[in-house]
Amino acid sequence: MKKLILIIVSIIILIILGVFTYSQITKKTEIEEPNKPTSSSKTSLSSTEGITTVLTLDDEITDNTIWCGTFQLIWNDLKNDLAKQDIVFNPQLKVVENLNKETFTTKELSEASYYKKIGTPSLKLKEEIEKAIKDKFNETSDILDDFDWENRDPLDYFLYVMLKKEFQFEKAFEELENGKFRDYDNVKYFGIKSDETGELKQQVDVLYYKSKDDFAVKLRTKQEDEVILCKNPEGKTFGEIYNNILDKTEVKVYNMPNNQDNYEAIKVYGELKEGELLKVPNIKLKEKNEITEIEDKKFLFSNGEVYSIEKALQTIEFELDRTGGKIKSEAGMMVKNESVAIMDEIREFSIDDTFAIFLIEKGKDKPYFAGKINDITKFQ
Repeated sequence: MKKLILIIVSIIILIILGVFTYSQITKKTEIEEPNKPTSSSKTSLSSTEGITTVLTLDDEITDNTIWCGTFQLIWNDLKNDLAKQDIVFNPQLKVVENLNKETFTTKELSEASYYKKIGTPSLKLKEEIEKAIKDKFNETSDILDDFDWENRDPLDYFLYVMLKKEFQFEKAFEELENGKFRDYDNVKYFGIKSDETGELKQQVDVLYYKSKDDFAVKLRTKQEDEVILCKNPEGKTFGEIYNNILDKTEVKVYNMPNNQDNYEAIKVYGELKEGELLKVPNIKLKEKNEITEIEDKKFLFSNGEVYSIEKALQTIEFELDRTGGKIKSEAGMMVKNESVAIMDEIREFSIDDTFAIFLIEKGKDKPYFAGKINDITKFQ
């Protein structure tokens, strides 16, 4: 579990905690099976009541919480390429401290799965981004129209990223009968029936099994992505949950010869046995959030320039069903230069309220006359 480990985490967590909201989601809309990449129609995304989005793997979570690494990626660029130091608010926020840790980077992703851009905001930059995501992913943006692109200061910046992935299982799992999930009825499921003896079980690795209420499995796909499901996860953050899964995973490692006459470590996990079933709920979510808690707070670049985050947005779309899954996530951030506004301010020196006056000889230490005036009519 080395390659793409943290994007796997995002999928894991979406699955783990999407399960808690699944029944509500499936009541709203029927899951569509993912197809080969096609052009996305423009959809209206919004925040769903009861679902929380966190920005880092270290943020504390509750039930019905999701995370995707896209916002962390543009924060890394803000910190490393623009500010060239940690971002510090006054007072500092815990979420900003966590973002500064850079717990997720582009090293966890294949270059084919994401597009990033930093530039001076303008309609030309917007059009460049739109063309790039269309060419690379055949996608349109759900956030670019929400930013102010005109009459920008040349010292302002815009940061953007899109993540797009689609994966299919080697063989589609079985569609199971609708069933119960906690207190919710008529929930859609896919998986493997207990009497299945064919290829489907070969797509499933059992990471560990303590009981029917404490286990984790991995679903392998045709691509480089893996889907990990953990029932009743333990941990206060997604990072803790994932590390606990790793700690509990039961795996045997064998050194096997490869084509270069060398040896490589092959991991062998447990498998589903005869008569065992797998039951996974379908998932579909579309979330769009403005991250207001970090907006309009001033911070310094290493060169002393003062900036603030004018607007920050993130979207997360995720689907999982018997054939596979897909995820699309965008993050965008408009960063405003505050120093220029201060320097260009036209100052007014009008003594039209209470004032003090002192007379002092040049080079002396103390004045020889002083006055404090509140009612000027007494002095004119």
